Amino acid sequence: MGQELISKKELLECYSISYGALYRWKRKGLIPEDWFIKKSTTTGQETFFPRQRICERVELIQSQKDEYSLDELAKQFSQESEQKAALIIRTVFGEKVFYLNEVRSVRLERGDGSSTEITREILGLAGKKERSL
Repeated sequence: MGQELISKKELLECYSISYGALYRWKRKGLIPEDWFIKKSTTTGQETFFPRQRICERVELIQSQKDEYSLDELAKQFSQESEQKAALIIRTVFGEKVFYLNEVRSVRLERGDGSSTEITREILGLAGKKERSL
């Protein structure tokens, strides 16, 4: 089964971003070139993206762009592409991917109000050294 795609037009409308911003992010390396998928349509050629990946990335950029420069974000994302280790959580609502270099902490919350910090165990399973979070 193929991945679900979102059109460039739909992406821009959904997140209220401009064409210029999208391509600036591409030039800066915030959005990988291979996420831009050209497809023939009845009206010509259109650009599509892997829906889950691009939506997560745009949301992350939008939430971080006031705190970090685009260059700082690009550096973080380039490290991500070098380190593809990820924590994947599947629920009845779908799947969410967290790249380990983006994870700050992982905590197991129990129904009785107690919780256990499991970041070290997760990183250990992935063969990653613990880092300051």
